[in-house]
Amino acid sequence: MIRYTLKRFLSLCISLAVASLLIFFVIEIAPGDPASFMLGINAQPDTVAALRAELGLDVPKFERYLAWTQGMLTGDFGMSYTYRTPISQMVADRLWVSLPLALFALALSTIIALPAGIYAAARRGKTGDVAVMSATQLGVAIPNFWFAMMLVLIFAIKLRWFAGGGFAGWDKGLGAVMWSLTLPAISLALPQAAILARVMRSALLDVMNEDFMRTARAKGLTTTQTLWKHGLRNALIPVLTIIGLQFSFLLAGGIIIEQVFYLPGLGRLVFQAISARDLIVVESVVMLLVFAVIVVNFAVDLAYATVDPRLRART
Repeated sequence: MIRYTLKRFLSLCISLAVASLLIFFVIEIAPGDPASFMLGINAQPDTVAALRAELGLDVPKFERYLAWTQGMLTGDFGMSYTYRTPISQMVADRLWVSLPLALFALALSTIIALPAGIYAAARRGKTGDVAVMSATQLGVAIPNFWFAMMLVLIFAIKLRWFAGGGFAGWDKGLGAVMWSLTLPAISLALPQAAILARVMRSALLDVMNEDFMRTARAKGLTTTQTLWKHGLRNALIPVLTIIGLQFSFLLAGGIIIEQVFYLPGLGRLVFQAISARDLIVVESVVMLLVFAVIVVNFAVDLAYATVDPRLRART
C-alpha cells in the first residue's frame, strides 16, 4: 500500500507542476494588458508603464512564474490588481461559500443516485427500471441554470420556502446558511445524481454477469441480496471515479449557478476577475481549483486500493 501511495503522490506532484505551467503561460499570453485596461484607452504611456512597474508586470514572465509558484507553496497568492487585497484573503472568504455548496450538492447527489441506481439494477427491464432511467434521462437533458430558475420561481417566489438569492453569512448560524444554499445545491445535485445513478446501474449490471455473482445466486441468495452483499463493493470503482469528478465539477463549475443565485463564491470571483483582467486572481483561483481536482483524484485512487486490493498487488 505504501508503494502504491508513493507512486500516486509522485503522479500528483508532476500533474501540479505541469498544470501550473499551463495555467500561468496560457493566461499570460491572452490578449490585453491589465494596466491599460485599468487606466482606460486615454491613459498616457508613461502612466501605463508606471502602473505596470507597480503591479510587477514589467518583470520577465518566467521570473513572475517562479515568484508566483513560490508564493503558492507558502500560501501567498499575491495581491489583486483590481481590489488591492491579498488574494489568499479573497479566496478564503469565497471558499466558505463554494465548499459548503459543493459538499451539500455532492451529499444530495449521492443520497439520491446510489439507491436509485441499485433499485434500477435490481429490477432490470421492469417498470421500476424504466421509470428510473426515464427520470435520469430527463435530469441529464435539462440545463441546470434553467432548473435553478424554475426552483427560484416555485420555491422562493411563489411558496417562499427558501431564499431566492444571496448568502446569509456564517454569523447568522448554520440554519440560515443551509436555508440560503438549499436551492443552489439542489440545482447542482439533481443533474449530477442522474449521471451517477446511470453509472451505478451500469456498473451493477456488469458485475451481475460475473461468475461469483452466479455462484452467490446458486447458493440461494435473491438478486437483491446478491447485489447488496457481493455486487455493490465490486461495482464501486467506476462510481467512485464519478463521485470524485463530480466534487471537482461542483467546486469549480458552479459559476452559472452562483450567478443565478448571486452567491459570492469562487466561481463568481473568477468571473469578476476575468471581466476586470485581474490575471493574478484568475491564475491563483484556477490553480487552486486544479489542485482540488488533482487531490480529489488522488484520494479516489487511494479509495480504489481500499475497495479492490488487487490494485495494490499490481504495483
